[in-house]
Amino acid sequence: MTKGLDFIGDIHGCRNEFHVLLQKLGYEKKKGIYTHPDNRKLVFIGDLTDRGPDSVNVIEDVSVLVNHQIAYYIPGNHCDKLYRYFLGRPVQIRHGLETTVAELQALSEAAYQRIRRMFMRLFEEASLYVSLYNGEAVAAHAGIRRTDIGKADKAVRSFVLYGDIDRKDQKADQLPKRRDWVLKEKNESPWIVYGHTPVKTPRVFRRTINIDTGCVFGGALTAFRYPEIATVDVPSRQPEQPEKFRTYEQVEALNAYR
Repeated sequence: MTKGLDFIGDIHGCRNEFHVLLQKLGYEKKKGIYTHPDNRKLVFIGDLTDRGPDSVNVIEDVSVLVNHQIAYYIPGNHCDKLYRYFLGRPVQIRHGLETTVAELQALSEAAYQRIRRMFMRLFEEASLYVSLYNGEAVAAHAGIRRTDIGKADKAVRSFVLYGDIDRKDQKADQLPKRRDWVLKEKNESPWIVYGHTPVKTPRVFRRTINIDTGCVFGGALTAFRYPEIATVDVPSRQPEQPEKFRTYEQVEALNAYR
């Protein structure tokens, strides 16, 4: 079993911050690949691309780490949309996808096809969510109810990628409302590590932790270290967009579980 895990979520094309965070976590670049001297593994919990400045190279970085068995990857909703775009299915080029598409269109045809193949392989070989460290921690992009662990039906897939959404009174040009699903969790095992909804600081409740601290909106890029039960972050280099953060009440402190 690996000595430790470093969960990173919602990079959204913020490659500079990603590399700084890897170095802060103790990963060292050798022959072009980041590895950890203590054989730790990275866990990417989706939304590698969109909105940020360098989505294409983030795809390549993560693919290399996964191919060398240094990292696990699970998809997010933005990953799902990019995959459908690469399939040629009708998708709306908005809500961030337009930035990734602009990067792709600036590539040569050969480079475009290489990135397309790389991402499609990454996505197709990924699990919807992943249970790690002898089942003590589960990574799911938008979260997962503990009662759904082990399931992979259509409803679970929607929840894991998009969260517990409420489409009641949703207008055509609006994103659906996200319910605060963690408050319904009664059990406290395993840890659920997720992102998807930007929060100012990591949000903890009954061994669930949201580590999407909105790097692409000017917040920070955060990693959750297990089994240390600690977070490490680096500040964003992107313009601040405070209106993009959700104002959920901070329920618990992480040090209560240390």
